[in-house]
Amino acid sequence: MSSPRNSVVHNVIDVLRCFSSEHPLVGVTEIADRVGLHKSSVSRLLTTLEAEGWVEQDPSTRRYQLGLGLIAIAGPLLANLNVRKVAYPYLHELAETSQETTVLAVWEDSASVTVEQIASDRTIKHTSPLGARYTSTGSATVQIFLADLEFKAVEALLDQGTIRLQDGWTIAELKRRLNGVRKCGYATNLQETFDDEIGISAPVYDHHDQVIAAVLVAAPAYRVDDCMVEALIEQCVATAAKISTRMGNPDSE
Repeated sequence: MSSPRNSVVHNVIDVLRCFSSEHPLVGVTEIADRVGLHKSSVSRLLTTLEAEGWVEQDPSTRRYQLGLGLIAIAGPLLANLNVRKVAYPYLHELAETSQETTVLAVWEDSASVTVEQIASDRTIKHTSPLGARYTSTGSATVQIFLADLEFKAVEALLDQGTIRLQDGWTIAELKRRLNGVRKCGYATNLQETFDDEIGISAPVYDHHDQVIAAVLVAAPAYRVDDCMVEALIEQCVATAAKISTRMGNPDSE
């Protein structure tokens, strides 16, 4: 036998399922008819859901629609763990198009961490193990994540020693680089961390327009000229935009 609490939970679920893209605004009577409850019971449920921000009442029609409070519950499903699954086919596509290694990184404990990688089919290639952590500001993915922070927060990370200023860079150079990343929408590492490697990265955004991951293309420097760099930038940015769209970011469509 169902407990009273379970019965209430089921009723709440039934009420929420009355809202759809085809029927975003629904009235109390219509909901009562659909779920088989008395209008007074539906009204009480809606009052509670409205208090939690799960539904909102349109003041002109007195009908209800889903509220932004649901995002707080659904949000975690759209975040870090999910982005790896969503990104996987797009990383494969980028690896095939570019013929270079593609990577997905997330920001964790003040480091850029590799969580997915599709290795190039070429004999000579650049790869990194899953879980590899990068903290140098010369890293393209690190630049992507730092560019999403206030510069005071970046300076604090440097002061704490959790991220490292790339050899030969000044604080002013780092600030200029991060401003450029925000403006252009991508970051480059052109033989700055390693003489034989280039890296190009672009941000992945979620439905809150927050950077939740970075796409990276890594390649041996000897086979990447200026024209190839431009092509890889275009491909990387396009791939990150596709993943962002799948993660619910409307600005990437």
